[in-house]
Amino acid sequence: MKVLVLNGSPKRAKSDTMHLTNAFLKGFCGVSSCEVPVLHTVDCNVKYCCGSLACMRNGGKCVFDDDMTEILQQMAECDLLVFSFPLYCYGMPASLKAILDRVLPLSALTMAKEGERYRHTMQREIAPKRYLMICGCGFPNSKGNFEGSVAQFKLNFPHDATEICVSESPMFNEPTARPVTEPFLKLMENAGAEYAQNGALSDETMKKLSVPMIPEEVYASIVNGQK
Repeated sequence: MKVLVLNGSPKRAKSDTMHLTNAFLKGFCGVSSCEVPVLHTVDCNVKYCCGSLACMRNGGKCVFDDDMTEILQQMAECDLLVFSFPLYCYGMPASLKAILDRVLPLSALTMAKEGERYRHTMQREIAPKRYLMICGCGFPNSKGNFEGSVAQFKLNFPHDATEICVSESPMFNEPTARPVTEPFLKLMENAGAEYAQNGALSDETMKKLSVPMIPEEVYASIVNGQK
């Protein structure tokens, strides 16, 4: 099993969200033996897409010669593609968005209708895969925060996609919060094992992961009281 993690946090391995991702993958890899390369997108040499669409006309060759060629190869070959990132202005950080913008070489200009929408057809064969989004934010609740990122992820990966959104995520880097963060990370580990076994997460598991670790008002009060 090949898993590719795109870590969009500028904090790299110290990312609040990577605590969640690491716990999930611990459970996942405990059930399904796997190799898990992690790309810290802030360190990748990926230019912004210029919109020439040349890649969609010439078999997938981009006008830029940078790290995206290798990243696309890894994306095409993996079985599970994980987007791990903190919420930035209700979306993903720029370095990760730049990579998402540059997946056009996998597609052709031709379109096909799928349900009620049109999508580009593929010009490069890719391995069957699942897609996972793990996103954390510093607000005390989920409503009114994650909807934009979830919608974008679902539109880009409409099949076999799962989104896990966790509020109060700065607590994962706070040692004094371990009494509440460690049980939550155990939930994430169990979720990873469930995902490896079933290929999806139950409604019950998703509900547990959506519950704030401490009451919203308490968290907001703590944050507002910091100097």
